[in-house]
Amino acid sequence: MASAARFLAPWEIDSIAGIAVVVDVLRAFTTAAYAFAAGAERIYLAAGVTEALDLARHIPGALVMGEDRGRRPAGFDLPNSPVLVSQADLSGRSLVQRTSAGTRGVIAAAHVPAVFAASLVCATATANAVAALTDEPPIYVLSGRFSDAEGAGADDLLTAELIERARSGWPLGAANTARAVANSAEARRTLALGSPHAHPDDVVLATAVDAFDFAMRVERGDDRQWLTAVR
Repeated sequence: MASAARFLAPWEIDSIAGIAVVVDVLRAFTTAAYAFAAGAERIYLAAGVTEALDLARHIPGALVMGEDRGRRPAGFDLPNSPVLVSQADLSGRSLVQRTSAGTRGVIAAAHVPAVFAASLVCATATANAVAALTDEPPIYVLSGRFSDAEGAGADDLLTAELIERARSGWPLGAANTARAVANSAEARRTLALGSPHAHPDDVVLATAVDAFDFAMRVERGDDRQWLTAVR
């Protein structure tokens, strides 16, 4: 791709200044997007399981969603499943989300002035939100690239490249990207988790490019970070 955009692994976050787009398509920021579509008002982010449960106790009415190594931890109200989250009534609710890669990537970027959480379902909306702030390309953080394992983060790279094409005004190639993500190693690992940790249609929902017209921007205050849906 002929672009000045940079695509970094999570351990390279310290080098970022400006705008960061933290990508987690399977499944953290897909699940978060479906939570907003189901009526959630705010999604607080936590790095650890215990931290998430403790944070929820201090937020009236908060539900906890997410995973640890792909599986829903004890005490979590919802798994990291876009299908199951989309079926919940979250109207006006605050959520606390903890995942092994995506939420930890955002929290690690606490020094970055502007951060968006992204996936395919809000790709163009994310591109537009970034373009509204600057003409410069953001830095894409591929949260799935947390190891040197072959293919690690390939699904997130495909997603980041599509967002960058949208930002640059190029053809999206949505069908090809969706197909590649659906056939990725991470998609196979996700579906292998089985019920109740994953739904058979989680990957289908995750590859619905531009299903939503909002981006997810990170807000900060009182030593907390949370996502809000912005249009």
